[in-house]
Amino acid sequence: MIDPKIEIAFVAALEAFSKYNSFDATQLTDEFADVFASDEDFLSKVDELDAVFDENPEVEGLREIFFDLLMINFFSADVKKLEEDYLDTPEWESIEEETLDRGTELLNMLLYLNECEDEEIEPELEDYLKEFLLVDEDEFQDEYRIYEPVIANQILIESPVSEISKVASTLPEDSELAELFYPMMCFFQNIDPSDEEKKEIADNAVNKEFDMAVLEILVSFQ
Repeated sequence: MIDPKIEIAFVAALEAFSKYNSFDATQLTDEFADVFASDEDFLSKVDELDAVFDENPEVEGLREIFFDLLMINFFSADVKKLEEDYLDTPEWESIEEETLDRGTELLNMLLYLNECEDEEIEPELEDYLKEFLLVDEDEFQDEYRIYEPVIANQILIESPVSEISKVASTLPEDSELAELFYPMMCFFQNIDPSDEEKKEIADNAVNKEFDMAVLEILVSFQ
C-alpha cells in the first residue's frame, strides 16, 4: 500500500532533484511507486528500494531520505494490514535494530508534520524542538546533541536564506544535521514558499538537487 501523501512527496522530490541535475530522476517514478505500493514485508521493501538506487547511482543522494519516506509509509499505510500492536512486537523491534543506521532526521520531521496535521496546528521550529523532540528534557539529551546546531542558530529563522546557507556551510561533515540543516531551516522559516521564494532558496542552496528535494518533501507533506 502507498499513502497518498507519500506518493506526492516522493514525486515532488524526484521533480526537484531533476530540475537541478542533468539526470532526469522522474523516469524512476514508476519504479519507486512499485516499491512503496508493494505488499512485501518491510525489510523486503527496503531491499527493493536499495535495488533501485543500486541500479541508478545518479540519484544516490536521495537514498536515505527515501528510506525515511518508506518508513513513514509503513507507519501510515502498511501497518494497517498487520496486528494492532505490531509496532510493539519483538519482530518490529528486530527490524528497528537491523535498520538502526538507516535514514535521517527527516523521519522525525515528517512524524512531526503528521502530528501537526492531526492537531491542526502550524509547524514551527520552537514547537518541533521543545514539544516534539523535547530537547529541554534531561532524558532526551541525544536529541539535544543532534539538534544543537539548530538550537544555537534559531535566530536564522528571521534571517535571509543566504545567512542560513553560510551557517550550513560551516557545519562539520560528521554532524547528523549537516545535509538537512539548510532545507530544514528554510522550511521552518517559510512553510509555504512561492515559486519566487523557492528560486531564492535554490540560488543559495549548499547542494541544490538534495536541498530542494528535501524542501519539496516537507512542503508537500503538510
